[in-house]
This record gives sequence, C-alpha cells and structure tokens, in this order.
Amino acid sequence: MPPAAPLGPSPLLSVRDLSVHFTLGAGGLFSRRKPVLLRAVDGVSFDLRPGETLGLVGESGCGKSTLGRAVLRLLPSAAGRVVWLGQDLAALSTAAMRQRRKEMQIIFQDPLASLNPRMTAGETIGEPLKTFRPDLKPAEAKRRIQEIMAKVGLLPQQINRYPHEFSGGQCQRIGIARAMINDPKLIVCDEPVSALDASIQAQIINLLMDLQRETGLSLIFISHNLSVVRQISHRIMVLYLGKVVELADRDQLYRNPRHPYTQALISAVPIPDPDLERAKQRLVLSGDLPSPLDPPSGCRFRTRCPKATEICARLSPSLLEIERGHEVACHHWDE
Repeated sequence: MPPAAPLGPSPLLSVRDLSVHFTLGAGGLFSRRKPVLLRAVDGVSFDLRPGETLGLVGESGCGKSTLGRAVLRLLPSAAGRVVWLGQDLAALSTAAMRQRRKEMQIIFQDPLASLNPRMTAGETIGEPLKTFRPDLKPAEAKRRIQEIMAKVGLLPQQINRYPHEFSGGQCQRIGIARAMINDPKLIVCDEPVSALDASIQAQIINLLMDLQRETGLSLIFISHNLSVVRQISHRIMVLYLGKVVELADRDQLYRNPRHPYTQALISAVPIPDPDLERAKQRLVLSGDLPSPLDPPSGCRFRTRCPKATEICARLSPSLLEIERGHEVACHHWDE
C-alpha cells in the first residue's frame, strides 16, 4: 500500500487542457505526401498533490509516455498549460526552466539503455550534482552519491562499476538514485518495471513507496500493468487515444469502474485465487486499437465498445464528475 497522500495542500502540479501534436508524413521539397496531424495527447487535465501518486494506464499508443514527457517540458505542447507550484512552465525562460528541472525528474523504461555504458555508477548518479550543486567539493559529492546508493539498495563500494556489471534491477536502482540525488518533488516513472522480472518489479515498487514515505515525493506512474498501478497509486487516470476516459481514486475505480474500456482492462487482471479467476466474467474487446492518425468520430472508443449507439458516433463525450472524485467520459456510464 502506498503511504497516505495529504488531502489539504493545494496542487503541486496542475495540468489544464494539455495537447501534444506531431506532424507526420511531410516529405522533402518535391514530396507529394500531405502532412498528417497526430494528436498524441488531446486536451488532458488533472491535478497532483504533494505526496500523491497518480497512475496512468492504457494500451500502448494511448499517449501515456507522451503526456509524462510533456508535463516535464521534454516535449513541446500544442495547447494547454502546465502549472508547477503556481508557475506556468511555458512562460519560464530556458535558464529558469533549467532550475525547475531540479525539482522534476524522470525514470525511464529500459534501465540499461538509459545509462551511459562509458560512465561508472558514481559518475551517472552524480552527474546532476554538476549542474545543480557545482559548489560541492569532490569529497562531499562522493559522500552524497554513496548515501543515495545505500538508500536505493546499492552497495557504496559499487560506485566505480560500469552498467554492464549490474543486473537489470540494479541498473534501475541507479536510475532511481540519479533521479533522487537532488531531492526532487516529482518523479515521472515511465513504465519503470516493465522490463524487469516479477520479483524484481515488487522490489522496485516497494523502494519507490519507501522513498515516497520518507521524502513526501509525488509520482506520476505510467504502466499498462493494472496490478502494479493498483499497488502504488492513490488515483488512477485511464487514457485512450490521447484522451482521459476515467479518473478516480484507486479503490473507487477498481470497485466500480464506469467506462467500458476501464471495465475491460480490469477484467483482464488475473486474480491469485484460481476459483475466483475461473468464475469471473471477462470483457473481451473486439478489434485493435484504431490508428491515432485517423481516430473514429465522436467517442474514440466506440468502434470497440459494446454499448456504442448513434450518439457515440456524433458527439465526443465530456469528462463529467459522476460522484465526488470520480470522472468519466462516456454517454452510457449509468447503464
């Protein structure tokens, strides 16, 4: 269970109508191909409180990673606002944004590919100190590096080893240490355990929750594994083709999912009890995820939805709060 998130404080992060678009297919000077607009993220809004974990779930291609990177301004946004501690990040200068990056970090999916093979663990973990703490003497920086290594479950004497000398789980711990070295307030976890074995996944999840409990860290946790998301998240946001289809408290969402897409995702989560697993009703989605280059009209989920009607083809459903803290974008949520 994640540590309890505070309810009182104002949001650490406020995202309003954020959109990220890519132009694809534009060729050279003599190309006859017309450019096509890919709406990877289309009008997403949410708040994140200090000490809270927001889980982002959805199939591959739904815009989860793009959203996470856009929040950190690693990708340019086409529209919308990202407000961090009361400041609109888009209004900050390059120098001011660089200082804000000390407070916002990211952990990547592939632990080995995210590390420079020519840098030791100590050099990798300590690299952010060169940018944000140039005043530290070498001995002080080394002590700080070894302290954070011990905190994430690495041996301080491994400071001079290279990435190929570590396991996948240890490489991810290096990535976590690098993200934590400057005491950030927010970390975007971009599927940080999907490349790891199940037993190692549990260790990394427990480590992130321990760090959150100790430091009050906020997390945006991106994953397609709903079992993992349920374990670590306070609230869960479900994305489909760049749009939010449901947002609710973790227990509320699993107990009473209202969107057909969320219901199908949860029904696919295996239950440890074999009798319950055999008895449960599964909702199998028909067809594949439509191309984000040419999404369906109206509700983007309608081509796979068992409840779709004529209105679903005409109108895109708005995200409505059907009960406190539970928002759904579906014309037939009450059926």
